[in-house]
Amino acid sequence: MKKEIEVKGVTLRLFTQENDDFISLSDMIKAKDGDYFISDWLRNRNTVEFLGFWEKLNNPNFNCGEFDIIKSHVGLNNYRLSVKEWVEKTNAIGIIAKAGRYGGTYSHIDIALEFGMWISAEFKVYLIREFKRLKEAESNQQSIQWSVQRAISKINYNIHTDAIKENLIPNFLTKEQAKIIYANEADLLNVALFGITAQEWKKENPNLDGNIRDQATLEQLVVLSNMESINALLIQQNISSEERILQLNQVAISQMKSLLTAKGVKFLE
Repeated sequence: MKKEIEVKGVTLRLFTQENDDFISLSDMIKAKDGDYFISDWLRNRNTVEFLGFWEKLNNPNFNCGEFDIIKSHVGLNNYRLSVKEWVEKTNAIGIIAKAGRYGGTYSHIDIALEFGMWISAEFKVYLIREFKRLKEAESNQQSIQWSVQRAISKINYNIHTDAIKENLIPNFLTKEQAKIIYANEADLLNVALFGITAQEWKKENPNLDGNIRDQATLEQLVVLSNMESINALLIQQNISSEERILQLNQVAISQMKSLLTAKGVKFLE
């Protein structure tokens, strides 16, 4: 999803890739007084040394040999280095070029902050403030989405328990005996989705608050909600628990793969 922040009157485009945020350097340079290019920033020896150190920490495929050659030329009056050359020669991943309508040169947030300092100390301070505001807003939105999905999951759980009550619990069972069946059916879903029972999870995670479902991801809660409805239907069809857990496990695998690999799932963004 396209994201933007405004820093000192300049709109900066962002995107997220593998949980890392990238900011448009092409947009950022508009804030620098005078006619400057990103290649001017790359002529600075401190810049190249910073980029090289960042890549060594974060990129196992970084070409250190080519980096040493580049570093030996940086600072010479006739030497210029483009982003394209930097990426192609060193296999760098911290700076990338995007084509298309929202194209331009983007960098990882760590590098963007260094670039912001080159523009001005004031610009860097405002960039940090606006970026933090964006991440806080995203965090709050994610928390709201998680809470809504948890509520939906609990509503579906009532449908699930009603199906258990109507189809699996004989009238002569005591309330305590009925609880055992409810717990067993809940754990059937837990094992199908998480691969572990509630009791086993608690034993392995004694210091975490709540239960296994309270600690679930938003994607897992979405799948759990679907599984509860499906299990209720399977119970009504008198399908055995052995067969149901196999079917539900396949549902969990299929839906988790879809959610985690789907490009731009709107309600998760």
